[in-house]
Amino acid sequence: MNHLTPWIILIIYVLILLFIDFFILHKKNKVTSVKKAIFETIFFISNALIFSGILHWCFSQSLVENINNLTPNQALVKYLTGYIIELSLSVDNLFVIAIIFTSFKIPSQYQHKLLFLGILGAIIFRAILISVGLVLIHKIHGMSIIFGLLLLFSALKMLKKEAEHKDAKEPKSIMKYFRFSNELDGGKFITKINGKRVFTALFGALLTIEFTDLLFALDSIPAIFAVTTDPFIVYSSNIFAIMGLRSLYFFLSNMLEKFKYLKYSVFSILLFVSIKLMTANFVDIPEWFSLLFIGISLAIGIYISVINIKKAE
Repeated sequence: MNHLTPWIILIIYVLILLFIDFFILHKKNKVTSVKKAIFETIFFISNALIFSGILHWCFSQSLVENINNLTPNQALVKYLTGYIIELSLSVDNLFVIAIIFTSFKIPSQYQHKLLFLGILGAIIFRAILISVGLVLIHKIHGMSIIFGLLLLFSALKMLKKEAEHKDAKEPKSIMKYFRFSNELDGGKFITKINGKRVFTALFGALLTIEFTDLLFALDSIPAIFAVTTDPFIVYSSNIFAIMGLRSLYFFLSNMLEKFKYLKYSVFSILLFVSIKLMTANFVDIPEWFSLLFIGISLAIGIYISVINIKKAE
């Protein structure tokens, strides 16, 4: 029963944050201002850091099953590393979300609603994918190498072909299986056209967001396995990163195109994590080095982007 306590705490914590987000921060369909997006981004990052303290306490009190025999400090560092990896890999996801909203012509006031529902789906689907991934990595010898090759392939594919062009085709491929209308009908998901029930563009955008999140999960989940295979750390860091993604989108939505060099930071992180996964049985790369590499990669991407923005101006 003790080992269930951390999971109960995590679920309650996440539910409280979702309640605050939907019923207090966004109780009406209104356009999210940059100032509000900054506040919400700080709010969710702060809660991710607060939960890191709770995680440390859970490990110190032996409430977690702790299959890898981690010390509380090791668990804390692995949680923060996993959180930053997931958050940095989500940068590419932000570009795709922007394309989805543009493709389906979704007004700003409905975007948070879609992202909120997308998070609910991600919480469920990622739990399933993480569980399957952990079973595979523990049962099949050399699975970490396969995951590493998968990440390496994703990194090379990202470098070869821009994600915007690839994923911009997603809505059409999904829409052919459903009967859609371009009508939004006041933010509804289903409407009537000529007496027949059809899905609105809002539902099409939601379906596409869920589908693309699953595709990105195939990259981000193996990436965190390079850090740890502890289920509690993997899932909690993943969920807190995803929850902060919505506010981060509204904060960066007007700057995504300008910060285009962040894509190369994501590429370098994917490349590093894939090498770490494939060499896990031979080389022990310390977590402080992983954190340092990720931080420097993101800093360089932001710095070069800022320089190019100033040159353009």
